[in-house]
Amino acid sequence: MNWLISANGKIYDHTSSFAHYGSIDWRQGNAKYNVGDIVYIYCTSPIQRVRYKCKVTELNKKSSEIRDDKEYWLNQEEYEKSLGGKFFNLEIIEEVDSEKLSLPLLLKKGLNAAPQGPIKLTENLELYVSSVFGTANDEDFPETIESSPEIYEGIRKQVSVNKYERSSIARAKCIEAHGNICKVCSFDFEKIYGPIGKDFIHVHHIEPIHTIGKNYKINYVNDLIPVCPNCHAMLHKKINGKPYSVSELRELLKSRHNKALQPMPKSGAAKL
Repeated sequence: MNWLISANGKIYDHTSSFAHYGSIDWRQGNAKYNVGDIVYIYCTSPIQRVRYKCKVTELNKKSSEIRDDKEYWLNQEEYEKSLGGKFFNLEIIEEVDSEKLSLPLLLKKGLNAAPQGPIKLTENLELYVSSVFGTANDEDFPETIESSPEIYEGIRKQVSVNKYERSSIARAKCIEAHGNICKVCSFDFEKIYGPIGKDFIHVHHIEPIHTIGKNYKINYVNDLIPVCPNCHAMLHKKINGKPYSVSELRELLKSRHNKALQPMPKSGAAKL
């Protein structure tokens, strides 16, 4: 069975909770879920789109058996209310942020209205929604070819990025906090390319993942920064085994720009 449920990000930080633990113990209500069911999560206003695809792994859990997730509740009164009743566990399969899963498009594909409670998806709507998952996170990272010493000129080198940098959810949260202008070179895609460039940007994880402990928890505001693809590639490029930091690359770019603006020395007068 495939379900659609709703979530209010103003009450609970689903994005961070999923990123840190990979699952959430959710209020079960009266819906007849089964272990193995697929549950899509629709985020209410102002997002108004489906963002998460999950799998039911456990049912009928008591409040004493669930993970303590008080830190993710933005409304403590609602947190207290949440502790009653039974819970089921939703394990994240994939998360995306795509216009294709926005409410207006879902309505055109057969959804009757924005979900208020659990909804069983029709076959056609489920096929549409599932087709978006699995591809949406590749929209800003098109397939490239790994380079080698014998690589031909013109073939692009693959940039190795971590799951947070690839995540369209991470990009959306980063843009929400910092805007969509490159923090290294100040490139604005919408200003240069018009509507086609609206909201386009990569995100860069400031601290290399391998330097962070296993108990690290992503902070989408402090750990990620918007950068254009060119600067993103340069931030992943290592010089003497060490990559540039954001501030170092910004200073390098600034010094190169200032050097380019320096006037050319005047040549001496030709002798007769």
